[in-house]
Amino acid sequence: MEASTVQLNDIALFVEVAKRKSFSMAARALDMPTSTLSRRINELERAIGLRLINRNTRRLDLTEAGAAYMRRCQGLIDEARLAHEQLLSLSGGPSGNLRVSMPYSLAIWLLPETIKDFTDRYPDVECEFDLSMMTASDAQGTPFDVVLRFGRNADFSVTPTEAINGNGDSNGGRSARPGGAVVQELVSLDNHLYASDRYLQRHGEPKTPADLTQHQCLRTTIDDAHSHWTLHKGAISEVVPVSGHLAANNMSIAGTLAGLDLAITRMPNCQALDPIIKRNSLRRVLPGWSVDPISIFVVYPSSIQPAKTRAFMDFIKPKLGPATE
Repeated sequence: MEASTVQLNDIALFVEVAKRKSFSMAARALDMPTSTLSRRINELERAIGLRLINRNTRRLDLTEAGAAYMRRCQGLIDEARLAHEQLLSLSGGPSGNLRVSMPYSLAIWLLPETIKDFTDRYPDVECEFDLSMMTASDAQGTPFDVVLRFGRNADFSVTPTEAINGNGDSNGGRSARPGGAVVQELVSLDNHLYASDRYLQRHGEPKTPADLTQHQCLRTTIDDAHSHWTLHKGAISEVVPVSGHLAANNMSIAGTLAGLDLAITRMPNCQALDPIIKRNSLRRVLPGWSVDPISIFVVYPSSIQPAKTRAFMDFIKPKLGPATE
């Protein structure tokens, strides 16, 4: 096979291997034998006349030529797939397997309220949800169509893989990353304080932020770093030391514990959280004040988003917006 006869499909196979950094994982995703995939990549390398991938028993790395080829080819393959999908969408709606990664704490209050309506509207989209917190190596080898994470702008200032793990900067809400990944801030949510009526009847209702020092406050973890809450009221900010016997890094569990009259908790002002707040009979504490806001970010593998991804994001975005009070 000469360079002039290189097929687009072989380039697509190379891009899949390069993205996953694994022949076996790429072969599973492509539903083809690993030996066949390896042979096709070998033939591509012979046609080009350059080695694209360094292989050994422990890992797979792109050569300098392979990295350059990947940068040029990934956009072409994404464009080709998008064109194919757009043609298919002319005769039907979004379809295919949609792979979504999100923290369990986000999934537990977002998915139950939305996924049935989504699947009813888009029956040809198969949804696969991963609720584990990926390591950097896992994220490199297991690409998703959508990765949702809580964070701050400063948490999204590095590589796409690190951003997927919640360590990366959106540069004003959206930015491209090396390899084509895109990080976007979806929404910034105010954090409010909530407690049950019975808790407040037993312990009294705080009137000022300083009063929180006399209450059970449910923190994310029991350590010094999470033992101070910063409250805001307009241009005024107060840092308050807080304590309590309980800690939980899951918002649904935090709402349940507060509903059992155990503590005052923080909850984002989000439409999807309204059912949890109402189910646990919680009401605002210090209604004139809010805690440090929290943002929800999305990471896409490229700037080109297929119809299934756009449909999913358009569907859930309203649920992630601020609740009306």
